[in-house]
Amino acid sequence: MRPRLKLYTGEEETFDAPPTMTISFGELMRIVDEAVQRKRSWMNDFSHDDVTITEDLYEVLTEYARLRPGA
Repeated sequence: MRPRLKLYTGEEETFDAPPTMTISFGELMRIVDEAVQRKRSWMNDFSHDDVTITEDLYEVLTEYARLRPGA
């Protein structure tokens, strides 16, 4: 991606939100699972990225994390 350079004019700037894509959770799971199993290095590139999920999935994941046995 080519860098965007802008001339500062002192006016407030608005930034475009990054583009989003939608895939099924099942497809995401399949891809991530395969990448984790094969220890793909590109997974580290996204380790600090935010992911938007539905509220009900968030509730299930947090409850699962709370209830699962400790290591």
